[in-house]
Amino acid sequence: MTSGEEPIGRRVARWRARRRLTQQMFADRLGRSKSWVDKVERGVRALDRYAVIQQVAEVLRVDPLVLLGERRKSSSTGAGRLDGVDGIRAALARYDVPHPTASVAEVGRHVANAWLTYQHARYAQVVRLLPRLLHAAQSVREAQPELLVQAYRITSSVLVKLGEADLGWLAADRAVAVAGGDPVLAGAATISAAQALRALGYDRLALVAALAAAHRIAPAPVSAPTSAAEPQTSGVSEAVPPAATAVHGALLLQAALAAAGCGDAHRAGELTGRAAEVAARVVADDPHRTGFGPVAVELAEVVAAVELGDASAAVVRHEQVVRRDAWRLLPAEHRAAYLVDAARAYLRAGDPGGAGRVLVDADGVAPDEVRCRPVARTVLAEVASARLAPAGVARLAALVGLSC
Repeated sequence: MTSGEEPIGRRVARWRARRRLTQQMFADRLGRSKSWVDKVERGVRALDRYAVIQQVAEVLRVDPLVLLGERRKSSSTGAGRLDGVDGIRAALARYDVPHPTASVAEVGRHVANAWLTYQHARYAQVVRLLPRLLHAAQSVREAQPELLVQAYRITSSVLVKLGEADLGWLAADRAVAVAGGDPVLAGAATISAAQALRALGYDRLALVAALAAAHRIAPAPVSAPTSAAEPQTSGVSEAVPPAATAVHGALLLQAALAAAGCGDAHRAGELTGRAAEVAARVVADDPHRTGFGPVAVELAEVVAAVELGDASAAVVRHEQVVRRDAWRLLPAEHRAAYLVDAARAYLRAGDPGGAGRVLVDADGVAPDEVRCRPVARTVLAEVASARLAPAGVARLAALVGLSC
């Protein structure tokens, strides 16, 4: 049996033993229960969230790829595509205000082009664009701060995709700061911040941030908070301007997904229900590029079900939503990212064949989504190691340099 065929839980157990850690000692260092560790090692509980795998690897003092059973190949399609992250890091480390090198209109066109490139899931190209885009947007900050907010949001989104969630959180935090007192612009920036926090495993913080931003847009409290740290959540306020409706709804979806990540099924269902009511009222364009609408709510319900451990329900909902005409109208990035989550649902439901077919579909929609994202590679590695994996999965695994 090759290392790629060995279940990830067994690899965790083997490395734990090498580090001379008991299950209780290991659990204490992770901030988890001994029961959680035991279930992971026996394969009862899936270990398929990259943020958690990174945490486990850090405690075991190994590379996450070791736990995934991967070996990089120099000819890998995904290899080298992360090289530009250092350039983005350097751009974020600059605190000087550059002199304008382009007009506001020119910078606006560059930002719009970067958004389109991102929505087409051409992440390697976006990474190359971002250092200069950040510099240009900084130079026109006084005249048009919204362009810098958008540049930071694109930066945060692509960094989260590439497994650099800490850096993505920094970019999103910068976006929130630049947005200042504008509740809608700050709300759009908070969408990115919540995504980064969720990717880092800080679901409770993401929930609080998203709810607070949604409350600033629609301050109509209708229910008490579940803890003193959480603001009161708002219902569907008629006072929300049409241009702010999509931002408000997207924040509710981020809060719902964070609640699901916390294991709070009631709160997740309540928030997706409210988001569905907001989605029914979306009539304006989406100037903040949230991707929010009725189909986005349905997709979020599937992902929430995955997070809550109801894989069978997630699969049923998935197979319904992808039949809708509106599904095909979503940007390639949105569809492919969702399909990776759907593959997780099939895996948890005990159907690696279904997971493989969905991953191959995702690769057809947006190759970079599967070949560059650590989260997608995690799922692909698990599917490829299954005995019933489709032939297309083996080909895809070879393309991205996984050894199975």
